[in-house]
Amino acid sequence: MNFSALSVLHTLSRVGPCRLSDLVRTEQIKQPALTSAVAKLERDGLVERRPDPSDGRASMLSLTADGQSIVSRRHADRAERLRSLIDRLSPADRTRLLSIAGVLDQIVQLANEQDGKPDEGAGK
Repeated sequence: MNFSALSVLHTLSRVGPCRLSDLVRTEQIKQPALTSAVAKLERDGLVERRPDPSDGRASMLSLTADGQSIVSRRHADRAERLRSLIDRLSPADRTRLLSIAGVLDQIVQLANEQDGKPDEGAGK
């Protein structure tokens, strides 16, 4: 599975059902390429389309159970890999890492707040 397809799966897992136009803004690839990636994910049974309840002309994309399973496995694999790397640190380095956990949480929060907003640095 290519990076774009995995990114779509992870975005849908994080934000929930959304329109293709919403994904164009978050995925940072051109609409034709995204349309193709979503079509393949749909054919593979990882994404499904349903009518948008607020606009019958549009479709909402969401993960299927198989799509969510892939995302969950990837998260678990990354968490296990990170855990094994942290276990290799010295006790002092693990303590230092814990001391900055709050700062890392703030960075994640800022990134989540930024999702969906235009890149303020774009066009400069």
